[in-house]
Amino acid sequence: MKDQDIPLLEVKNLESYISTPKGEMKPVNGVSFSIQKGEIVALVGESGSGKSVTSLSIMQLNDSAIKYKSGSIISLNEVNLLDLNEKEMRKIRGNRIAMVFQDPMFSLNPLHPIGEQIAESIVLQKKVKYKEALKTALDLLKKVGIPDAERRLKDYPHQLSGGMRQRIMIAIALACKPDLLIADEPTTALDVTIQAQVLNLLRNLQQEFGLSILLITHDLGVVAETADRVLVMYCGKIVEEGSVNDIFESPRHPYTKGLMESIPAIHGTSEETLAAIPGVVPNLLELPAGCNFVKRCAYATEKCKTDEPSLLQHPSGNKVACWHPLKEGEVIRHAAAVSYS
Repeated sequence: MKDQDIPLLEVKNLESYISTPKGEMKPVNGVSFSIQKGEIVALVGESGSGKSVTSLSIMQLNDSAIKYKSGSIISLNEVNLLDLNEKEMRKIRGNRIAMVFQDPMFSLNPLHPIGEQIAESIVLQKKVKYKEALKTALDLLKKVGIPDAERRLKDYPHQLSGGMRQRIMIAIALACKPDLLIADEPTTALDVTIQAQVLNLLRNLQQEFGLSILLITHDLGVVAETADRVLVMYCGKIVEEGSVNDIFESPRHPYTKGLMESIPAIHGTSEETLAAIPGVVPNLLELPAGCNFVKRCAYATEKCKTDEPSLLQHPSGNKVACWHPLKEGEVIRHAAAVSYS
């Protein structure tokens, strides 16, 4: 196998579980995907679908209540991160994999200037002198587009706007030149104009540094603007995977199609009713025997209620976990009246 064919990150049959008095709950259930060097992959789905648990599993930052089934693999350059202890993982975090979280105000220390916070991560990981690390911090602030960067080194987080704080978090993440950047809802708390600036920044930095990016989001507009490939997640499972063009132009899973149709039309009128996927995400302790989407799907049959579909290659190029994948251009049927006991 050629080096370029070896994924930077490969997740195989990842199963996380939480033991509860009512039984075992699996926020991530048999997830498999890979990310190539220099690729931007978006992981999308409703709140509670397992996106953040998946990303935190890669970083080994989940709550101690979350355990992993044997056979689960998170391979970074063919090293299974689940086999590493905390001391070994600390060498991976920041150096090899970095993460940008949703709200920088909860990630930045309000008691220290931002220059000190960026420099600290460099000193800890690269074992360089503080003065040298501070110089690197200044270069990073300029690279992420912070105006008057030298003065801003001495500013505290509360003195910066939301967009600038998110740029600081990106600078900290890039400080040690990681191979993979995980961005968990990086634009959710920002207004539309600043969102566009942060996305442009991520794309430019990805090209400049040759980064791979795992983008966690529920915002399909962000996905369309940024990603190369899309993973659609529902109830802890990947239900569809494909290129960003294939997913947006011809989704095959009814859930993916429902997500696409729930995006408000730019040229819509105030009288139009917004499309919505009927029902709610099922309780992870009370999942159906077959397809997890069965109670919300207008295409469901008896087989869907009893047999769980696997994620398989569709002739279109997408991978889809569905017994009745949609045809190209098919208009999805509404499932508001669908109900199964």
